[in-house]
Amino acid sequence: MRILVIEDNESVSSMIELFFDKEKIEGHFEMDGLKGYERARTEPFDCVIIDWMLPGMDGVNICRKLRQDKIDVPIIMLTAKDSESDQVLGLEMGADDYVTKPFSPLTLMARIKAVTRRYASHKEGKIDADVLKTEHFTINRSTREVQLNGQFVTNLTPKEFDLLLFFVQHPKQVFSREQLLDRVWGYDFYGDDRTVDVHIKRLRTKVSTEEQSFFHTVWGIGYRFDDTSGDKQ
Repeated sequence: MRILVIEDNESVSSMIELFFDKEKIEGHFEMDGLKGYERARTEPFDCVIIDWMLPGMDGVNICRKLRQDKIDVPIIMLTAKDSESDQVLGLEMGADDYVTKPFSPLTLMARIKAVTRRYASHKEGKIDADVLKTEHFTINRSTREVQLNGQFVTNLTPKEFDLLLFFVQHPKQVFSREQLLDRVWGYDFYGDDRTVDVHIKRLRTKVSTEEQSFFHTVWGIGYRFDDTSGDKQ
């Protein structure tokens, strides 16, 4: 496994490097945000770990730019910020998970295994059809492109794409937040279920039309997706 760590704290980097050596992981380290971004953009890695506060370019902007560049790699944010709004911001920018400092190497390793396993399962083609079509949507799983009524939707984060894909594959079915965390984020996701609410809200903003809202809240239970109903909810 080849992992890039963008972290300007030498003691944290040293701790991670020692653990990587023990686990036989090929670790690459950058202390400057801009240099780290360029490596993540141009070199193949199985996972990228990014500190929140960095010189040159902060971690949130690195994450945002990598997703804008369509770099399909698992991203874990390291942050000393423990407020919900900060954690949600990292996820909104395209991070797959976050780890709050201080942390143990075992916790970080568990997160790495979880996000890389989810990415690997997508690449192995566990979902049969490459192109899924509904009345309003065309979704290409291989290229991760989405069209709504024939127009490309270009501003989805990787997790928003995964969530939309899951709902399109299960139309009109109601899923609780816990079920969505299990099926889309993975059973060993370490965040909280409000992450689902944030992603649903953003998807509604990005893919709803004046005539339709495709994501519906089922009060007291969770959410369902329906692109055949014209009801706005």
